[in-house]
Amino acid sequence: MISRQEAQELDVADPLRARRDLFIIPDKTLYLDGNSLGPLPRHVAKRLAGAVSEEWGQSLIRGWNAHGWFDLPRSLGDRIGKLIGAPPGSVIAADSTSINLVKVLTAALKLRPGRKVILSDSGNFPSDLYVAQGIIKALGGNDELRVVAPEAVEAAIDDDLAVLMLTEVDYRTGRRHDMKKLIARAHQKGGLAIWDLCHSAGAFAVDLIGGNADFAVGCGYKYLNGGPGAPAFAYVRPDLQDKVEPSLAGWMGHAAPFAFDLDYRPARGIDRLRAGTPGVLSMIAMDCALDVWEGVDMQTVRDKSVRLAELFIAEVEGRCGRHGLRLASPRNADERGSQVSFHCEDGYAVMQALIAQGVIGDFRAPDIIRFGLTPLYIGFTDVWDAARILEKVLAERLWDRPEFKKRAAVT
Repeated sequence: MISRQEAQELDVADPLRARRDLFIIPDKTLYLDGNSLGPLPRHVAKRLAGAVSEEWGQSLIRGWNAHGWFDLPRSLGDRIGKLIGAPPGSVIAADSTSINLVKVLTAALKLRPGRKVILSDSGNFPSDLYVAQGIIKALGGNDELRVVAPEAVEAAIDDDLAVLMLTEVDYRTGRRHDMKKLIARAHQKGGLAIWDLCHSAGAFAVDLIGGNADFAVGCGYKYLNGGPGAPAFAYVRPDLQDKVEPSLAGWMGHAAPFAFDLDYRPARGIDRLRAGTPGVLSMIAMDCALDVWEGVDMQTVRDKSVRLAELFIAEVEGRCGRHGLRLASPRNADERGSQVSFHCEDGYAVMQALIAQGVIGDFRAPDIIRFGLTPLYIGFTDVWDAARILEKVLAERLWDRPEFKKRAAVT
């Protein structure tokens, strides 16, 4: 544990300190939930207002050509690609994470005929498992979704594997898989690998090419700060792109969408993963939001993330351990993403009381209170203060009120 003055001194020396001014953070708010929804970058509202009033308002249908709307999925994908170690032309911004997972999972299964096993783990985001279950039913029920404990994944990769489907960072605990090692194991056994990067992209350096990943998907509204419902993205390894046969085919993924052929012919490369008309306004907002990453070194981001987490863990355990909190995240920083989670018996009510005190994190069933540590706008004094307020909530039982125990629709 350290003093608040020492935490302030760490902020003064922080090379990312100026980035905080690029975001709108409400007064008297410690926002530790950017791993669920990133805050609004300051310049996005003006850009979006201009897109509505000038581009849409004045150009009307001409905006598709005059303002490059048609090319946004590809250009936005390339900008995301820089943050996840993907070369130009290998990432497309489109749809939602779940829809993109449908595209790449069905494509991967087609590339491995005769193999039936989709391997995942119990720490995967449930939506990904639901997608796999739905695909298996749609394909006749002959494939198998095999779910093992996170630590058992490597041993479960065998000669029956068709597709390894994992989220790199566990949404509850922040546990991080060794992507490169597991991909190598999957390839050794003849399978393909799909990675969900929702809790990775923008949190630390991802190297899809260096790791030889086959496919990846991810969202734009967490660490990328693209806004609620922001476009998601999909990655396909360059040498696989023209082998992919999309099962979710749409006119925007056609080789000549404005020829209006009655039969589908896939576009070349990553564009075949387009389906319907892109959400132009949400793409403009996200494209503008990505400006906050210009000139940022991802290793600097990771270094600060680790230091924030180490400080937060030390402060919370030192202050709150006697109140029953237990670290749910890996203690080893190399095995952890950019979040810290604790087991807390009355976690939902504790988090609501904490939010009422101005510290915003979130709750994940059954007993996890979760804190996102986003280095572009979170400082060392912020996590020190958050730990102190959490101690107050627990010591004074501020959570033990009926209004904090009533579950809202979104937790």
